[in-house]
Amino acid sequence: MISYEHFTLQNGLEVYVHEDHTTPMAAVNILYNVGSRDEDEKKTGFAHLFEHLMFGGSKNIPAYDEPLQNVGGENNAFTSPDITNYYITLPAKNIETAFWLESDRMMSLSFDDKVLEVQRKVVIEEFKQRYLNQPYGDVWLKLRPLVYEKHPYRWATIGKEISHIEEATMDDVKGFFFKYYLPNNATLVVAGDVTVAQIKYLCEKWFESIPAGEKYIRNLPQEAIQTEAKFLETSAKVPLNGIYKAYHMPGRFDPEFYNADLLSDLLGRGKSSRLYTKLVKEKQLFNNISCYITASLDPGLLMVQGNLNEGVALEAADAAIEEIITELVNNKVEESELQKVKNQSESTLAFAEVELLNRAMNLAFAANAGNAEWCNQDAEKIAAVTPESLQIMARHILRKENSSTMYYRAN
Repeated sequence: MISYEHFTLQNGLEVYVHEDHTTPMAAVNILYNVGSRDEDEKKTGFAHLFEHLMFGGSKNIPAYDEPLQNVGGENNAFTSPDITNYYITLPAKNIETAFWLESDRMMSLSFDDKVLEVQRKVVIEEFKQRYLNQPYGDVWLKLRPLVYEKHPYRWATIGKEISHIEEATMDDVKGFFFKYYLPNNATLVVAGDVTVAQIKYLCEKWFESIPAGEKYIRNLPQEAIQTEAKFLETSAKVPLNGIYKAYHMPGRFDPEFYNADLLSDLLGRGKSSRLYTKLVKEKQLFNNISCYITASLDPGLLMVQGNLNEGVALEAADAAIEEIITELVNNKVEESELQKVKNQSESTLAFAEVELLNRAMNLAFAANAGNAEWCNQDAEKIAAVTPESLQIMARHILRKENSSTMYYRAN
């Protein structure tokens, strides 16, 4: 259970404080309500580029890392289709350094042409290394536009193509910053050996003078219900043939989310799952296979993916997957098998909450999604899943007409 108190600054910055006096550390997590789903289709990759630019210096702090390292702190960030998240961990006694750093770059990022050029090259190199020059690296570049026709999840966080980053101008960068990097488009969570009064004072000192901007109202095109199966075949110089199957499923905070999540665990979480037991151990069709979910805020995907053993036909392997899925749809799961995956999921939750930073992040994610208390309801929602509700979900999402399949042939 993550305890917290909440207040809002006059400029709209939402602040949550989680006190934990069993540690000498503090975590400062600031989440901006912008991800790759908010980008212009002709200017993709900007949310991720901005994650890099935010470490390029601000008006009063030319080197972000140095003052933080001097007080024993560490930092990092990540971008997803839904959010951009920045976090700092440091000794609680030095927490004001984190407020100084984060407020300065929220207030006045350094719009330096040299910084833009450096980070542009870094992102382009990342695009090449991770997505173009790595075996199977381009899977999501090909799969997303197959699965999504309207929703901006149809491009990857890195962007649709390198040219969008290559052609980014300083005016583009400034426009993105002043639209999304606003106190009234952010959620700040502070956790650790702190007090609410202390954090309120520091927030008023460092953040309240930053002016609010025009409120961002998200109005994204929503994906229509898929009515027929989709298929794509591609090939490249990869070690083994691969299969990727995507099924549309509810978003992360949908009431039915955990029915889909546990369904994916039954199918492909670990070496005792149905797919691994039948297709890797027994039939030896696959070298590896798994099932997982994207857990996005808007309706996401349940994914089945695996690499085949040499000599196994893609069509035969696909049929074997379909056989297992059909069995799950047609037959109710035994209570003992469901309890096993519930235990796994509950253990993951419990271990995640051991880490102070994870608690801060989970609180930020839930608050940004619309209700901070959602971060404390996961165990209850897992427990509520029944064999009956699981079968209803299986029949709802594991339909052939709700699937998109990609064969990845090895040249």
